[in-house]
Amino acid sequence: MIGANGAGKTNLLEGVHVATQGFSPRTRSEARLIRFGSDATRAIARSHARATEVETSVTVHRLGPKEVVLNGAPAPLDDLRTKLPVLVFLPDRLAVVKGGPAIRRTYFDRMLGRVSPELAELPGSYAKALSQRGAALRRVRDGLAERASIEPWTETVAGLGADLDAARTAVTDELGPHFRDASEQLGLRGARADYEPSAITRGALEDRLTRDIERGTTGMGPHLRDIRLATDEGDLRGFGSQGQQRVAVLALLLAEASCLRDRDRPAALLLDDVLSVLDRDRRAALVSLLAGATQTLVTATDADDVLEAGCVVEVVQGAARIA
Repeated sequence: MIGANGAGKTNLLEGVHVATQGFSPRTRSEARLIRFGSDATRAIARSHARATEVETSVTVHRLGPKEVVLNGAPAPLDDLRTKLPVLVFLPDRLAVVKGGPAIRRTYFDRMLGRVSPELAELPGSYAKALSQRGAALRRVRDGLAERASIEPWTETVAGLGADLDAARTAVTDELGPHFRDASEQLGLRGARADYEPSAITRGALEDRLTRDIERGTTGMGPHLRDIRLATDEGDLRGFGSQGQQRVAVLALLLAEASCLRDRDRPAALLLDDVLSVLDRDRRAALVSLLAGATQTLVTATDADDVLEAGCVVEVVQGAARIA
């Protein structure tokens, strides 16, 4: 996909993401997706993968809830994402590497849901139980309830927390070799993703119950853990250059795509302006890495950068045509 800066290439990728994942990868304010003067916007996508047609429609209203339709029937977002896994790279989306632990936890928990759909609800279930235990802790601290009222939530948090620790460990272990290989080919040596479980148990929570009551919050568990992205030179968050951090983000995406392909659930890739942030050798390496991938949409300003493409779409002032 080629076009001048500001022609609308990224908007087109954003529309594909909204239609297949139900949200924008660029903004949390969904009202910004709606044209000025309009009350709503709609993104529609059709997939013909493996002779199975899937059609989606996502409508974002300025006022009112978002509407998601899958094959003609209303559907939850998780069903949409399971049917049409799509991964996106944006040049300025470095928070997963350089941001705080909460951003990486969210990123990997979403990855967990894509790689293992049967576990998609686990992070949310744990967060809900954690919130309920926190409320119980504060009621006891404020003299409104007895300590015994915390026990059921302690058991639930311990069980779900251990499950989430195990799931994160499994997905990180599965991702690790693919992340290392993709990073290596893109010139980032010794890259790895490490997750250290919290070792949460009912006994461990009970041992610190007095401290948790005083603070009104649960002081151990997977909600406080981090996924460390590093090379042999150190943590990429603190020691990686911006170029290395970009390569790490791209390698994470390619690694997840490999995991999904291994599970016979190939994902489409949306790569926005990726070629402009890579030198010549890394561009060649990326082309090689993408050779085994499924459908990939790449934006660029120069047609020479997409000579390997099976189809070139030119975007001019928001309108697209086959070049």
